[in-house]
Amino acid sequence: MFLHLGDGNPKESSPFINSSAASNVEKSQHYDGKNMALFEEEMDTSPMVSSLLSSLANYSNLPTGSKEHEEAENNEEGARTSKKPIKAPQLGTLMGVYLPCIQNIFGVILFLRMTWMVGIGGVFGSFIIVFMCCSTTMLTAISMSAIATNGVVPAGGSYYMISRSLGPEFGGAVGICFYLGTTFAGAMYILGCIEILLIYIVPQAAIFKIEGLEGPEAEAALLNNMRVYGTIVLSLMAVVVFVGVKYVNKLALVFLACVILSIVAVYAGVIKTAIDPPVFPVCLLGNRTLVSKGYDICAKVIEIDNETVTTKLWRSFCDSDSLNATCDEYFTNNNVTEIQGIPGITSGILAENLFGNYLEKGMILEKRGLASEVDPNSPTSSSNRYVLADITSFFTLLVGIYFPSVTGIMAGSNRSGDLRDAQKSIPIGTIAAISTTSTVYMSCVILFGACIEGVVLRDKFGEGVSGNLVIGTLAWPSPWVIVFGSFFSTCGAGLQSLTGAPRLLQAISRDGIIPFLRVFGHGKANGEPTWALLLTASICEIGIIIASLDSVAPILSMFFLMCYMFVNLACALQTLLRTPNWRPRFKFYHWALSFLGMSLCLSLMFICSWYYAIVAMGIASCIYKYIEFCGAEKEWGDGIRGISLSAARFALMRLEEGPPHTKNWRPQILVLVSVDAEQNVEQPRLLSLTNQLKAGKGLTIVGTSVQGTFLDNYAEAQRADQSLRKLMETEKVKGFSQVVISSNLRDGMSHLIQIGGLGGLKHNTVMISWPRNWKQPECHQQFRNFIEVVRETTIASLALLVPKNISSYPSNGERFTEGHIDVWWVVHDGGMLMLLPFLLRQHKVWRKCKMRIFTVAQMDDNSIQMKKDLMIFLYHLRIDAEVEVVEMHDSDISAYTYEKTLVMEQRSQILKQMHLTKNEMEREIQSITDSSRGSIRRKNPSALRSQHSVEEGASLAEKPEEEGQLIHGKNASTPTSPTSPTIPAAPAQSTAMDKGKTLLAANPEGGKDIFNMKPISCVRNQTDVRRMHTAMRLNEVITKKSKEAKLVLLNMPGPPKNRMGNENYMEFLEVLTEGLNRVLLVRGGGREVITIYS
Repeated sequence: MFLHLGDGNPKESSPFINSSAASNVEKSQHYDGKNMALFEEEMDTSPMVSSLLSSLANYSNLPTGSKEHEEAENNEEGARTSKKPIKAPQLGTLMGVYLPCIQNIFGVILFLRMTWMVGIGGVFGSFIIVFMCCSTTMLTAISMSAIATNGVVPAGGSYYMISRSLGPEFGGAVGICFYLGTTFAGAMYILGCIEILLIYIVPQAAIFKIEGLEGPEAEAALLNNMRVYGTIVLSLMAVVVFVGVKYVNKLALVFLACVILSIVAVYAGVIKTAIDPPVFPVCLLGNRTLVSKGYDICAKVIEIDNETVTTKLWRSFCDSDSLNATCDEYFTNNNVTEIQGIPGITSGILAENLFGNYLEKGMILEKRGLASEVDPNSPTSSSNRYVLADITSFFTLLVGIYFPSVTGIMAGSNRSGDLRDAQKSIPIGTIAAISTTSTVYMSCVILFGACIEGVVLRDKFGEGVSGNLVIGTLAWPSPWVIVFGSFFSTCGAGLQSLTGAPRLLQAISRDGIIPFLRVFGHGKANGEPTWALLLTASICEIGIIIASLDSVAPILSMFFLMCYMFVNLACALQTLLRTPNWRPRFKFYHWALSFLGMSLCLSLMFICSWYYAIVAMGIASCIYKYIEFCGAEKEWGDGIRGISLSAARFALMRLEEGPPHTKNWRPQILVLVSVDAEQNVEQPRLLSLTNQLKAGKGLTIVGTSVQGTFLDNYAEAQRADQSLRKLMETEKVKGFSQVVISSNLRDGMSHLIQIGGLGGLKHNTVMISWPRNWKQPECHQQFRNFIEVVRETTIASLALLVPKNISSYPSNGERFTEGHIDVWWVVHDGGMLMLLPFLLRQHKVWRKCKMRIFTVAQMDDNSIQMKKDLMIFLYHLRIDAEVEVVEMHDSDISAYTYEKTLVMEQRSQILKQMHLTKNEMEREIQSITDSSRGSIRRKNPSALRSQHSVEEGASLAEKPEEEGQLIHGKNASTPTSPTSPTIPAAPAQSTAMDKGKTLLAANPEGGKDIFNMKPISCVRNQTDVRRMHTAMRLNEVITKKSKEAKLVLLNMPGPPKNRMGNENYMEFLEVLTEGLNRVLLVRGGGREVITIYS
């Protein structure tokens, strides 16, 4: 895609779009005569700097749907031949950030609850609340400014900042909390709007009449009125938002003007009180405040024409108009006094209002310092004539109710798409707005306490001042300025909430991180979020049904506090991690400030309401886990991933300090698999077995090798890696895949064993499948590779697991309802044979299988004591298993054993001659076959037995250090276990070996002299005979005992040191495991992996 600029040369319009459509001819023309020919080949993937800079400099961060919105408006105005270009954002700091923040921060709480809070909490208590809340928002604004200036902030504001800083899980959880907070804020503003309408403007409009009702009945009628009118107003507002947001935006300035005008009127009224306080009398009976509609004159009786006449107040407390009537005892004993509700700033009333006066629900508002006569035994009557506390108040309740009045600091960042320079405007505008509003709030606390009488401050609904809005009584020139100003400002704030919340939900939905919300990403053709608006109105209705402003306020406090907490966390994390991309333009931040802000937010959550805090955190946690398990994978370079990297680096450095203790040992498995020509894994059941062993919670690396060179076969390696990952996902193996490219598969496996893992987190166990069809000539190299892996794991002190008949192993979906896992413990391997069945039985496939342990006793062993010792050992290991000691008596080597060994040697000789010429090969095979036939005919079994008796006590292992090999003969126990197999004495063995070698040296052709001397000498190596004998004897015993076992675990003999014996080694293993369905050959890594200690 090209843009043709003024010079006529095509340039790339975006640094992220290839010009792959350009042919070589066009390319040569483009670079003809230029100095860039050297970089001509790079242009397919890398753009010219000139086009890159032009694309980045002209970056437009218009909000989502703005283009469609403008196009829809154009279509409404009529079809045009040319589309109007989208205007670049033009809003500056004042109009784009400062004033929207002011409008959102100043709200319903200032007008309806601020005076009540000062009266209940006192000037000191209220000032502390205001200072705490304003400090929280200021610290949050500093953190937000740092995040907002760390790169271009597209439209989406706070949600975008949090999700891109903390990742999709935290971003989604906090985004939903912020959305719910904004939605409930809409409900709170609507309830405030209805409260002003029904109590202060047109009380006659109440559907459920409150007149004449007392206590709970009056409260229920008020709440029902709020619900009905709230639902009507919510519906109207939703329709306005649905019809067009542009009307809301145009009205925003009008509503803002109302807010500013109201606040100016309050300050003007304060100044006026110093000169001429307004007249708002409050009538007290004793020290109790009377409801103003209960009297016409603040007196018990009045003189009219020298005649004493009772007043309306008298009739309220007495049973008749006459002076001799029976009256309320308190009314009789106390006088009626009238005080000024607004004594003025110079009156000194501040001293009386400094400290709090918390009330229980239903308590009468009383003036401090005024005497009254009360009979403590007489019940309070005519309580409806007094001003009563409508709710029980306490400090934490005040915090919860007040905090919503400092929210709204995100208004500027939410408009980031409309700002000319977001990185400059957001910090300045937001911090300036918070400074302004904090100053106003703090000054209001002091001024209210200094100007207004305490009983009037505590009078939430102005019942003692003729039903006036309390803050309105202070305003100049008239209370109606405040009443109408607050009414329109709450309407405007409600509309703003119903406009902003659906867009936030739409942004979250379009990100695709929460699958079930995707439907709310759709909307009208112009981008308006219709479905999101519907959901928002439904949630808002929940707040309307609650109906009490004092109950809704703490709910949205929770959600906003949680959002602010994570903004602070994001900034602190980015600062501490020092990620290279963290370069904010705003420099006045510090991680300590962010942590302080985060701590304040968390503290305020639990101060406001601990149970609401737990619910809000529970909602956020559920969303977090949902996104983690079901959400779309997103990589946003977030701070949480940075923490993971830092934590992983720290942990790896700690692991380097030394090898893990035996108690911490767990199988860290490197699974070596092979792939076919299509790069598909040939042994998928290897990964099933790996998954079944993962109760150890260790590392898993699945590795394979691709033959070739890195330059030529990189694509194949990538396909193989994808195949491994896919299979790991299918088999639910949590780990890593690794593919190496090598000139041959043998070296590739060696490289994997050497380089797998990182630092202290390396594999300690290798799993490789038994080579199938190893006797076939085409698989000759395959089994040689296998034996080399065995040798390398031995050298590297790595444990080795070799499952035989891997295709018969169960998949993860299968279940064994009964059966046994049999362990044949021949040599001590550090406890691997004990640990593996325990881990397998943690998996549902093997859970119902029982474990049996067999060990082999020789002639000189006390098998009863061995069994007892083994049972004690298993008890200390906390492993449940049946124990059986199998006695293997010395027996003569059978003729069949010699014959099998001879056939094996014949095959080895044939394989060795594979590289000879055809004629030489035929001659060699014929001579071997002839000599073998002759030797078998001359064989004498009795001579064989006498020869064997000479070699009694000989070991089946070549040398003591090869303790991994199969052992037959007299065993000596090792200190690590009471039942460890033993290592035989070596002199007889070495004598026999030396003798064999001498004979072979005397007649290198395997000559007939040897056959004539001793019939046994038809077999060239006596060690092979002993090994074959042991393999066959052990196989007989194992087959007899474990034929029906679901799995047999067996010590794997060590590989021959001489590579000439590779084929024989494979034959021994084949004989050892013959007739068994599933066998897991285990070779220890040379260290203890299981311990009896806690």
